[in-house]
Amino acid sequence: MAQAVRHNPVSLLLADRKAHPLENTFAAATIVLGAVAFITAMWHGLHVVSSWTGLVGILTGAWGQFISATTGERFVLIIGLGAAAVGFYLGMAYGGLLG
Repeated sequence: MAQAVRHNPVSLLLADRKAHPLENTFAAATIVLGAVAFITAMWHGLHVVSSWTGLVGILTGAWGQFISATTGERFVLIIGLGAAAVGFYLGMAYGGLLG
């Protein structure tokens, strides 16, 4: 049984073999912002960073979902959106956007 094996993680974003630089930029920005928001949410003193990066991550992820072209991009966006949302909500619970 022949199956395609993907060795490059970037190939997940290029499922249709076409370049989508804008969509991939939104996916990468969302995953980075989500990771920062999620990690900084673990400390109470960094709630402002967590709240703002989470909010921006949610907005970029939502717009990225709106314009996404492939399933791989949507997958990365949902992971980033989830992390950004958790970071945002924990940041809001610890003190909010303004400190």
